[in-house]
Amino acid sequence: MKPLIRGSLLGLAMALSACQVMGPNYHLPQQAAVNRPDLQGALAAQDHDVVSAPVPADWWRLYQDPRLDTLVQQALAANTDLRVAAANIQRAQNQLEFAQAQGGFSTSVSGEVQRVQESGQAFLLTEKVPVGNIGAFSIKTSYQFDMWGVFQRGVEAASANAEAAQAAADLARITVVANVVRAYTQVCAANEERDIALRSLGLQQEGVSLAQRLRDAGRGDETQVTRTQTQFKSLRAQLPQYEAERQAGVSQLAMLLAKPANQLPAGTDSCAELPKIAQLLPVGDGAALLKRRPDIRQAERKLAAATADIGVATGQLYPDISFGATVGTVGLLDDLGTPSTNRWAFGPLINWTIPTNGSRAKVRVAEASTQAALASFDGTVLNAIRETQTALANYTAALQRREALVDTDRSAHDAADQTHRFYLAGRQSFLEDLQATRTYTDVRAQLAAANTQVAMAQITLFMALGGGWEQRK
Repeated sequence: MKPLIRGSLLGLAMALSACQVMGPNYHLPQQAAVNRPDLQGALAAQDHDVVSAPVPADWWRLYQDPRLDTLVQQALAANTDLRVAAANIQRAQNQLEFAQAQGGFSTSVSGEVQRVQESGQAFLLTEKVPVGNIGAFSIKTSYQFDMWGVFQRGVEAASANAEAAQAAADLARITVVANVVRAYTQVCAANEERDIALRSLGLQQEGVSLAQRLRDAGRGDETQVTRTQTQFKSLRAQLPQYEAERQAGVSQLAMLLAKPANQLPAGTDSCAELPKIAQLLPVGDGAALLKRRPDIRQAERKLAAATADIGVATGQLYPDISFGATVGTVGLLDDLGTPSTNRWAFGPLINWTIPTNGSRAKVRVAEASTQAALASFDGTVLNAIRETQTALANYTAALQRREALVDTDRSAHDAADQTHRFYLAGRQSFLEDLQATRTYTDVRAQLAAANTQVAMAQITLFMALGGGWEQRK
């Protein structure tokens, strides 16, 4: 073997024996907030409001409402936010494929034909060189070694970013499902509360008529008429609010399902009964929450990608080493392919950009980015616990308020019923009977609003729990 070839191979072997992966290997930091024991336990004290059972993947089916199921499924199939998330996943996967293809073998082919007037002095000649047709054709192939693990770390970063994109899509799915259920609940609540308001308005109209008859009979005065008319007008002024809320809910559903409002499932805009869950809410525990929430998984994957970027930045401080070979022919066009124009070459190639002008600062930038990613990860974990505990507290408070109003509703119903019996027996006036009935309808309106608040609190709680992104197999 010739000394030059033997030396090249020996140098290449020595270089390969020194291969190492630069930068830290990723592992979940022990000091990360997700490892804190106090965040792993029960989310709330066990009482009659919730139960520590696993959160179902399709929690909206707990309502046992076929129309709601249809709305959710159509939204998951056509929602524009989910289409954006799917495109982001595809982009991240393509970036991963690109990273996996870096290094290794690469081949290039080049060819050219020129009519050339060369400089005679370039060939140490004093006379003019004849004009000629020059051609060149070559095939080059090389194998780039991942000496410092730059490509490996790049694949690790791209893989983590792809998983983060998937987690972002799962988070978008949760948001879409929650918004569909919330908008549907808004439509039902607006219709239900409007019906109660209309009944109250009818009773108030009867009160106005009675006050006018009493005034005309000399048993009342204009002040009483004016007061009842004011109450009637005030109540009537609230009716457009319910219609606006209903229309807003319908418009939100149309946007979420990416279809015209008149193409929503039949009966959606006329729903007049709130969807209800006839069981205790399953909320799981802190450990399950931290594993389930996609935003936590997304933040953790971003931390992994940032850690891998340290290795990429560090490896770029060192030389690139590859082994290449070239076969080609260069010369006069008529002589191409003859032995006098053929050429070949092979050997190791080294390319090194000396790390100056802030190259080492890139490593420190990557290290600082990792610290920022860790802080963001911790913040996401703590925020998940806060959101869930807040949602649980609000849900409990909404339940307690509704229970108090249920008692009030029962008392108001009994009072109205008793007053009506006294009126029929001649022991109470019609105005007193009307007032008791109006009080009862007012309490019913408050109870309906409380039921809406409970329903909305349930949705917020399920969204905080992070369920609803799991796909059925």
